[in-house]
Amino acid sequence: MTSNAVCICKDAGMRPASAGRPSADDLLVLLAVGRSGRFVTAAEELGINHTTISRRIAALEQTLGGRVLTRVTGGWELTDLGKEALAAAEAVESAVKSLTADAGGDRLLEGVVRISATDGFSAYIAAPAAAEVQRRHPKIAVEIVATTRRASQQRSGLDLEVVVGEPQVHRATATRLADYSLGLYGSREYLREHGTPATIDNLAEHPLVYFIDSMLQVDDLDLASSFVPAMRESVTSTNVFVHVEATRASAGLGLLPCFMADRHPDLVRVLADSVTVTLGYWLVARKETLRRPEVSAVVDAIHAVVADLRPTLLGRHG
Repeated sequence: MTSNAVCICKDAGMRPASAGRPSADDLLVLLAVGRSGRFVTAAEELGINHTTISRRIAALEQTLGGRVLTRVTGGWELTDLGKEALAAAEAVESAVKSLTADAGGDRLLEGVVRISATDGFSAYIAAPAAAEVQRRHPKIAVEIVATTRRASQQRSGLDLEVVVGEPQVHRATATRLADYSLGLYGSREYLREHGTPATIDNLAEHPLVYFIDSMLQVDDLDLASSFVPAMRESVTSTNVFVHVEATRASAGLGLLPCFMADRHPDLVRVLADSVTVTLGYWLVARKETLRRPEVSAVVDAIHAVVADLRPTLLGRHG
């Protein structure tokens, strides 16, 4: 994976820092650990080994006269002294990166930004946002991990997470991005053969295409299907694209995100006035991570795509 770190002198940890004056390299090591919360992830990012990370942190703590990191479940967290040192580390990183500019003198942003998001968000929001970032900043690489799950408490290896429903997280910030709607859809062929339900009670006569109940980790998505307890399961999957295609193939009525289903003219929304489930997308990240310019560029691009798609996210009937 391409490193997004400022270069660290690999043998600098062998030199004692001046008393009271922290080494710039040690500060950059703290910056990497502070952002990821893990020594191993920081070591991979900086291209040095785990032992060197430990040595640099120990040297920094000796110089500053106190602990900069404290052990927490699954990793490390900054102490108050560590947060002060992190601000200095960010200034060092910014000063080094400012030396790299394009022909017009504008600062060049570079690095890797990794996002975890649901399948639909990844395809229709994160991907176009990443493409726009690439056009503006060709040296920023965006990695998109498509998954539907709760927000992680450690966020190891991830810069940004997009989850469904307000998350309960520690040592991170959660920001509501947008609301989106789910509705019931059937293919035109399916509705011709089985009829269009006119009431909620009629839904008992139709099979449901949705998530695998026993594998669903997101509470809000689990509650979304609570209005159709009488519907038997048809094709189920952990991937929402499978839901869409199974519904198009007449496997039953699909409970689908409107912004995905409305793209297909062969799908018809049913009971639109009485069956609308509105959920929220939330962005989760460490405060330290959000201050990275390359991450900020990706977040801005995501907000821009979300703003353009807001009516679409709520559906034609929203």
